[in-house]
Amino acid sequence: MDPRDTAPDSWEQEDDVEATIERQLQEALTNLNVNAKPFVPNINAAAFVPTFTVKDHSENLDSAVAVEKISTMEVSESPAPVENGDSKMTIEERWDQKEAEPNDEEPGGGDRGPAVAATTEEMAPEMTEEEEEMLVPKAPPTQPDAPKREHINVVFIGHVDAGKSTIGGQIMYLTGMVEKRTLEKYEREAKEKNRETWYLSWALDTNQEERDKGKTVEVGRAYFETDKKHFTILDAPGHKSFVPNMIGGASQADLAVLVISARKGEFETGFEKGGQTREHAMLAKTAGVKHLIVLVNKMDDPTVNWSLDRYEECKEKLVPFLKKVGFNPKKDIHFMPCSGLTGANLKEPTDMCSWYTGLPFIPHLDSLPLLKRSSDGPIRLPIVDKYKDMGTVILGKLESGCISKAQHLVMMPNRHVVEVLSLLSDDVETDDADPGENLKLRLKGIEEEEILPGFILCNAENLCHSGRTFDAQIVIIEHKSIICPGYNAVLHIHTCIEEVQITALICMVDKKSGEKSKTRPRFVKQDQVCIARLRTAGTICLETFKDFPQMGRFTLRDEGKTIAIGKVLKLVAERD
Repeated sequence: MDPRDTAPDSWEQEDDVEATIERQLQEALTNLNVNAKPFVPNINAAAFVPTFTVKDHSENLDSAVAVEKISTMEVSESPAPVENGDSKMTIEERWDQKEAEPNDEEPGGGDRGPAVAATTEEMAPEMTEEEEEMLVPKAPPTQPDAPKREHINVVFIGHVDAGKSTIGGQIMYLTGMVEKRTLEKYEREAKEKNRETWYLSWALDTNQEERDKGKTVEVGRAYFETDKKHFTILDAPGHKSFVPNMIGGASQADLAVLVISARKGEFETGFEKGGQTREHAMLAKTAGVKHLIVLVNKMDDPTVNWSLDRYEECKEKLVPFLKKVGFNPKKDIHFMPCSGLTGANLKEPTDMCSWYTGLPFIPHLDSLPLLKRSSDGPIRLPIVDKYKDMGTVILGKLESGCISKAQHLVMMPNRHVVEVLSLLSDDVETDDADPGENLKLRLKGIEEEEILPGFILCNAENLCHSGRTFDAQIVIIEHKSIICPGYNAVLHIHTCIEEVQITALICMVDKKSGEKSKTRPRFVKQDQVCIARLRTAGTICLETFKDFPQMGRFTLRDEGKTIAIGKVLKLVAERD
């Protein structure tokens, strides 16, 4: 590489670059690596800052040594000595190699070493050298030809203050999705507010109100990757006021993690009648979550101290309830102890807990069997959220079918024809998406005001059903008095929230035998099962449970409580 083509190391140097060019060329030739590969520029590299501008490193060195260091660095920067024949590299691979390469080639520190060190030092002068080494790239390295990892959506549910956001933040740190420096910044800020133990949750609770109160409100989103799978974390709010948000999060999940606190008093509060542990587990089952991992958190607490007795006590109380909700204790539920704050038993096994012989949390997620998804089915994408950003952007989880760029789709129930301009799967642009992926789509042909959460994106050949009246089987879970025709509640079905009225009770269903009564009931009460006709205030998109389970399950809520869960049996055509 001709030194005349290179930019000057700093603007002060620019005037005398011509004068020193011959000397630099001579020095460069002596250090030249003859077997080097052609230089592949790294467009995402940190801005080059020469070492002599950083006071820490150059105070003890005289100017002659500093100039010599720069020249050797320039040479080592261009022809990086790597194996032959691999010149088509992605940016991420180059970063990965830089970390893996030994730094014993030149006194300057090898490929880009001092440049990165210099920039990190400029930005955070108080950091020590060990901490610098711990900084991890934000995006995990992906090989261009690597097979697509399976997407799994994990929702964290449980009572308020059980530690859901803290565990989410700890997982992101352990898998390298949050830099150590960012967490240290959060820790400093949390200390100033006398909230030292909250700093990990700030990785997911980004909203100022959430941080001040220590309560999640919106469903937090983040993602991490393991060797085999790509996980999206959905951090659901635990407070009973925000259950509707939690239902929206659970409706996108394939797998739920029920976080319970082992601390004395906290588990009991969460599990009692008004606690969210019960309600969340039930809602997750209704939302279609098949597998449940129960994380017994705060095992490091002084009142627990990794006690097996306390762990078994929590387990004994939960299993009968989860069984009643519909989970199979042998197949669908897995219990494990952990500590979100210290990260014990999340990625690596811990010595504190020798009685637990299973895998830690992240390896356990990795070992789960693959999910069955129909990629050749009709396109169904329930919309979770929408906003304006250089066009109309929608967010949602693709339940079935495949979507590709420039495809023409139909937005139901309004039957708007839209075109997909761009596709992002977990903030990474892609040309096509498979079922189970969390997507951001930029659409053409529709305004943001014309979309509501709960609308469905379908293909024109196979539109989803829409209407206002349907027959459903309902299980009354909790209601003080009786429910008669004319009763109003709020219906939550996939991502849609709509007011609904029970217009007629058709028959009772026997819980054990499944037999239907011959006469129409006049009312239903708690713990009974009935088939009823429901009518919504507006037109909604839905399918029968038999045809499409994800869009045929629903919950009924009233006065901040979940009253009933149900499944759609039949869609009733509207009378003109």
